[in-house]
Amino acid sequence: MSNGFLPICKKDMTDAGIEQLDFVYVCGDAYVDHPSFGHAVIARVLESFGYTVGFICQPDWNDDKSIDEYGEPRLGFLVSSGNMDSMVNHYTVSKKRRHQDAYSPGGVMGKRPDYAVIVYCNLIRKTYKKTPIIIGGLEASLRRLAHYDYWSNKVRRSILLDSGADIISYGMGEKSIVEIADGLAAGIDVKDLTYIDGTVYKTRNKELIEDAIKLPDFEGIKSDKRKYAESFALQYNNTDPFSGKKMYETYDGALYVVVNTASKPLTTMEMDDVYSLPYMRNYHPSYEKDGGIPAISEIKFSLTSNRGCYGECNFCALTFHQGRIVQVRSHKNIIEEAEKCIEDPDFKGYIHDVGGPTAEFRRPACDKQLKYGACTNKKCLYPKPCKNLVVDHKDYIDLLRKLRKMPKVKKVFVRSGFRFDYVVADKDKSFLKEICKYHVSGQLRVAPEHISDNVLSKMGKPGVDVYNKFCSEFEKVNKELDMNQFIVPYLMSSHPGSTIKDAIALAEYLRSLKYMPEQVQDFYPTPGTVSTCMFYTGIDPLTMNEVYVERDPHKKALQRALIQYRDPKNYDLVKEALLMEGRDDLIGFDKQCLIPPRKMADRNKKNFTDKNNKGNTKNNKGRNNKNEKNKNNIKNNKVKEVRNNGKHNKNNSSSGKRRSW
Repeated sequence: MSNGFLPICKKDMTDAGIEQLDFVYVCGDAYVDHPSFGHAVIARVLESFGYTVGFICQPDWNDDKSIDEYGEPRLGFLVSSGNMDSMVNHYTVSKKRRHQDAYSPGGVMGKRPDYAVIVYCNLIRKTYKKTPIIIGGLEASLRRLAHYDYWSNKVRRSILLDSGADIISYGMGEKSIVEIADGLAAGIDVKDLTYIDGTVYKTRNKELIEDAIKLPDFEGIKSDKRKYAESFALQYNNTDPFSGKKMYETYDGALYVVVNTASKPLTTMEMDDVYSLPYMRNYHPSYEKDGGIPAISEIKFSLTSNRGCYGECNFCALTFHQGRIVQVRSHKNIIEEAEKCIEDPDFKGYIHDVGGPTAEFRRPACDKQLKYGACTNKKCLYPKPCKNLVVDHKDYIDLLRKLRKMPKVKKVFVRSGFRFDYVVADKDKSFLKEICKYHVSGQLRVAPEHISDNVLSKMGKPGVDVYNKFCSEFEKVNKELDMNQFIVPYLMSSHPGSTIKDAIALAEYLRSLKYMPEQVQDFYPTPGTVSTCMFYTGIDPLTMNEVYVERDPHKKALQRALIQYRDPKNYDLVKEALLMEGRDDLIGFDKQCLIPPRKMADRNKKNFTDKNNKGNTKNNKGRNNKNEKNKNNIKNNKVKEVRNNGKHNKNNSSSGKRRSW
């Protein structure tokens, strides 16, 4: 392509001298050619193996012709919803429509349909009945088997069946997509591509399924929540590429959806190869007229150093998508990408982030993982760090030092987030000191999520004592450095296991810190997480024990309000919650109280209004007396009053703008 981007229309294809594309990629995101965008990575990987790819981004799903931009591809269609599940992209946890879409031109919402992968595939099938369709990305990956769908509040079939696609490339997909392409190019029918790791296929021939775990059938998990939890546990324990087994799920007694073993993790050399491909590192210039793509702002000058996470928070889908085995890029490769950032005319000297799912993970949890895989019967960090865990920040610090010494680099930030329990487990405290000195700008964001051990155990997070220890170490380091920096904790309300009592305990903890968070995340049940399974079934699939789940919207609002108890608009909810739990001892004027007995803010507002009204009455009387004494100058006074009022309003207006800003 003359502009360096891959084709987005037929003219681009013909200008590049391509008669027929090998693959047409239909995507719910706008085309951003940057390694932080999955569609760009998959397309560039295929290109590096000699295959041609063109994009149809955000097609009009109500127009059959929108899918026919290039005609029929030689090998097949690739389909993804984009970097996010389309339903998470569209709706808040309260199922209200979001107002902006960071992955669409100008941030405009509504450029993709709900359940985008299903809609796009069915749109393709209207015209191309037999052309292979390969689906991937987060939406397809996490919905690869039957799953609870929060937005419709029901158990849905595998997305492979509802979409009518032929095969799923799940996980990150670089290895499996090349094997699929090679198979199709060799003339193998897509229905016979049953042997590729990191894929899901469907069949009616049970003899094709060998050495696989039989999951509870769809009808069973749809009607029995305990069977759903049992199925999820089997899936969770077989996501590892080394120790995991194939699995299959039965529909109507004769149709089978088969999940092959996950793809092997990329080596450092393979990771370097993926990130060295000729990305343009920006959105396609055709979007400039519409305001560009907002999502580029945070990632354009950020560097991915790793993928995968052995932290295994229960509310996170990384175990199902990227896996537990950490994969890293070399320092040399990361620095080469940083040099490209520096050369960009928009670079201002700040690298916004260096990390991945967890910033400081720069190796697998232990030496045995690359041979035997991650353990299926225990976690690396929960409830305590495993004795085999290698705790070492030296490689990450060395990388950050190299980056901040680069010419034209003023500051290297770390915004991916740290595992504070991993930091506490490191006997060498120089890491935290260096982070505070060079890579934090006033505030360090960490994610304790809650302080109730009852809730933390359901989250798969360490106890509050570990977080308290981290805070003490952070404070000690900042005193040594003579720096005034703060920890900003991410907190979550209404996670399975959390009761009003737990929410009150969290509010008391925040009171003792004299801190009120500006933002609180309600638990969001998304596909592919242990916590979502708990939310739907009321069962912890890893223990099969029952879990309390708050589903009532009003009581969830009570929990959220307690975390932000100082906000006047939450007063009534906080008071209701405290009285509900018999905690009226927290209503009063003492230091330990959360709220006063009545809405002090409203009373103060009323007193302020009354005082102003009295003042206005007195002023009006004065004006009337003055007018009586100066009857001959009434007209002139009125003219002056109008002018003065105009100046007064203008001053108020500008002052208001400053306050708003």
